[in-house]
Amino acid sequence: MKRSDNDTWDLATSVGATATMVACARAVASRQTNPIINDPFAEPLVRAAGVDLFARLACGQLEFADIGSRWMSDFFGVRARFFDAFFPSAGSAGIRQAVIVGSGLDSRAYRLAWPTGAVVYEIDQPEVVAFKDTTLARLGATPAARLHSVGVDLRHDWPTALRQEGFDPKQPTAWLAEGLMIGYLPGDAQNRLLDLITELSVPGSRLAADHLPAGSKAVGSMILETAEIWRRHGFHVGFGDLSYPHERNDAEAYLRALGWCTTTQSLTDLLSAADMSAVDMDIGPNGQGAIHYVTATRP
Repeated sequence: MKRSDNDTWDLATSVGATATMVACARAVASRQTNPIINDPFAEPLVRAAGVDLFARLACGQLEFADIGSRWMSDFFGVRARFFDAFFPSAGSAGIRQAVIVGSGLDSRAYRLAWPTGAVVYEIDQPEVVAFKDTTLARLGATPAARLHSVGVDLRHDWPTALRQEGFDPKQPTAWLAEGLMIGYLPGDAQNRLLDLITELSVPGSRLAADHLPAGSKAVGSMILETAEIWRRHGFHVGFGDLSYPHERNDAEAYLRALGWCTTTQSLTDLLSAADMSAVDMDIGPNGQGAIHYVTATRP
């Protein structure tokens, strides 16, 4: 199915299926002998989402290597490690307000150590946030910070919905946009997202995100190629055409033009920091290595 401007999804189809896939990879990364992340909620969330392949991978009945995707748990594990470290750093700088845009099955509001007084806002499709909140409540999980779930499409008026939940634009904010700016938003929507984040950010605010350089279509192609490999192994996942064909700006350059001070790291940098090697990963511009990881501060 082609992407459209007002398409929606659950956690078994389209963009939602990628959120379940990423949580599955975090579950697998978390149960390694020397795990680089600890996400105890990933496996039960994946099982509840109801995608058979991901449920079997998350609980260890299958391994990613069995379906030709050995790289996946390391890749998404090291990405999670990078973004996990962002919030404690922001907290140490005195930031007590965090917004996770496109939160998917992210459980950082529950599994990270938040400072006293911290408040976390999670934004995603209404079906996605309702599913996660209900599932975690059934598990008896309690947020480690004051949590507000904001069910709204990022292509719509999410700032109003965010303010209605109590967001204070006069306070510095730690923003996380994980997995959004790698083709899942149209080019104009990506620009608008960064414009709106900037408008809502006072000096001292921080942002962490991953993004593709302008013109790269590596992620959309990579996910569809992965789905084809899985199909040959007998597993069908309803990804559809995930990315928009529109050209988009380089997110880091766009942030700099908006006045942010930015720092970028590569996949190789993330792997080195975690003392890991690039097993079965393409660290070049046409594979996993195409994605850049940016942190930014609003001066």
